[in-house]
Amino acid sequence: MNIPVVTLSDFFGGPVKKTAFVQSLGNAFEETGFVAVRDHGIPDDLITDLYTYVQAFFVLPPDQKSRYEIPGLAGQRGYTSFGKEHAKGSTAPDLKEFFQFGQTVADDDPIASEYPENIFVNEITPFSPTFRAAYRAFEDSGRVLLKAIAVYLGLNEDYFEPYVHNGNSILRTIHYPPITREPSSAIRAEQHEDINLITLLVGASADGLQILNNQNEWVAVTSLPEQIVVNVGDMLQRLTNNKLKSTTHRVVNPPREKWGSARYSIPFFLHPKGTMSLTCLENCVDKTHLKAFPDITAGEYLDERLREIGLKK
Repeated sequence: MNIPVVTLSDFFGGPVKKTAFVQSLGNAFEETGFVAVRDHGIPDDLITDLYTYVQAFFVLPPDQKSRYEIPGLAGQRGYTSFGKEHAKGSTAPDLKEFFQFGQTVADDDPIASEYPENIFVNEITPFSPTFRAAYRAFEDSGRVLLKAIAVYLGLNEDYFEPYVHNGNSILRTIHYPPITREPSSAIRAEQHEDINLITLLVGASADGLQILNNQNEWVAVTSLPEQIVVNVGDMLQRLTNNKLKSTTHRVVNPPREKWGSARYSIPFFLHPKGTMSLTCLENCVDKTHLKAFPDITAGEYLDERLREIGLKK
């Protein structure tokens, strides 16, 4: 499936290009929940470095990786070992391990006290600085996309800014190891929807991503190397009362002849501050579209979902 493609730089290309970009992005998020983005502002060499150091980390011996798995953080910082996470509603663990890097508050915002420290990898000197640079690049691109979404929804362009400045976003690097025996019931990542506002995904090292279309069919998602894939998360779907779609997606196992190959993927989950209200926007509720969700904050919703997927007790 060739998902819709937009060019992020068009948002700054004058009124005509900006209007067309906003409309194309909004239409894609209403119809499929996914879009491919060109000129996304994340430097190619930074992405290359990120994948290099990520692969170097995951090939470390298990005892070395385990030093970076910190109890009590619900996987929100550092390493999470193989088989710990499962999709909501599934008991079979996903066939993956991952490492997460979070917000670094650079000003005097008191919210800094709410975030755990990032975990620094001693064995790979450039690992943590590269993560920090990539985090900022993803965050900057995501904030532009949210400006466009706000305009599409008839809100002030800066509606999301107070909530995503020093927000609770996560940069996750995922390793799906080679499959060495017949999986009992799981695929690499069972069908799920993302928790956050939007997810930005740079090209994975192998195929496997599929989305569930409006005809209830699983279709493979393809994007070109210079593009990132962006999708709506559950928080944005709740906020817009189902106007924008949090599309169900999964990562399937490769053909048996490719079981010996690993897969790497790097999504950026753009979260707001936990205090943001996800109460359905008034202009997304009417007699035809009744309010579909109870009021909840982003922090309360995140906590609920982390328990559902097995990362928090």
